[in-house]
Amino acid sequence: MTFIEIMNSPLLYCLVGAGILYILIFCVLTLRKAYRHGLEIGMTKEQLRTTIVSSAIYTIVPSISIVVGLFSLAAVIGVPWSWFRLSVVGAVTYELMAADMAATGAGYESIAALNAAGDPTIVGTLMFVMSICIMTGIVCVLFFSKSIQKGVTTARNKNGALGALLTAVLSLAIVEAFLPIQLFKGPVYAAVALTSLIATYLQMEIIVKRLKIYWYRSFIMAVTLLIGMASSLFWVKVLG
Repeated sequence: MTFIEIMNSPLLYCLVGAGILYILIFCVLTLRKAYRHGLEIGMTKEQLRTTIVSSAIYTIVPSISIVVGLFSLAAVIGVPWSWFRLSVVGAVTYELMAADMAATGAGYESIAALNAAGDPTIVGTLMFVMSICIMTGIVCVLFFSKSIQKGVTTARNKNGALGALLTAVLSLAIVEAFLPIQLFKGPVYAAVALTSLIATYLQMEIIVKRLKIYWYRSFIMAVTLLIGMASSLFWVKVLG
């Protein structure tokens, strides 16, 4: 079997499906426990129902960008593993970078080159790298989340608007750490990144600020992902 055949195999679909089912059961049990606790502390059923509905709507809208990212990730590492990574823990940017690092570490130019070669011996390495690296954040949250949250809250209360700005900049810096990696991969990567940057700016400036359509902010990431993927086809022909 080739790399992509293993990554789209029925066995992997079954294993991933079992993992997703476990998460769904866990979520249902947690929701049930939280609902009962809400009633115990004096919340009405109407308040709880409103909270559940509003939370569900707020969750669905941002998930559009995740679904769009699923298409791009599934094209190179198959559907079931992409589905598992993005539905349980992970982000498109991280998953693609981790998969690419595993491929380049195995001697291939990129994850796309690995896919094209069809080397089945890298499947286990790819899954291990994509899983083990992101577990660092989960472990750190278990042991250090309380102290980190306390420090962030103290900084915000002590410095006011400056504290809030610093925490926002820190979050942005973490995301932007991936940008140089894309810019120096080649002209196509840089052109797609620049196109996405311009698309984001225009959406914020025209649709959100000038037209004052504030609800559109939840869709900017999803739309930018679509624009970026569409532009990659153009830039491959022009610069590739």
